[in-house]
Amino acid sequence: QVQPVQSGGGSVPAGGSVRISCVVSEYGPSDNCVAWFRQIPDKPHEHEGVGGIFRDSGEAYTADSVQGRAVISQDTATKTVYLQINGLKFEDTAMYYCVVAACTVVGGQASEIASSWGQGTRITVSS
Repeated sequence: QVQPVQSGGGSVPAGGSVRISCVVSEYGPSDNCVAWFRQIPDKPHEHEGVGGIFRDSGEAYTADSVQGRAVISQDTATKTVYLQINGLKFEDTAMYYCVVAACTVVGGQASEIASSWGQGTRITVSS
């Protein structure tokens, strides 16, 4: 399966906004969404779910940690999924990954079975 390709991110002042792009050229037979995860610097072995978007419906969901600040969207014509985070906080500093996955959301709880990970994009929130 072709790896998703990410772009964007960088160093952004606290309170600012940032957008990451993820071009998905291939979905596996069970994949129905693109999810976003982040890896915080002091927790290198953990990946925190940020949210995701369902491929067919365009319905998006976000984690409590970014609720009200994150917008996940897609452009089906260009096969691009976007993660925008507004009102950045220092704790948003992380490596962000887009992941092609099989996703379900039940009772507000998301579950993702990952197929293919993007290469990662770093967001650093500065003072």
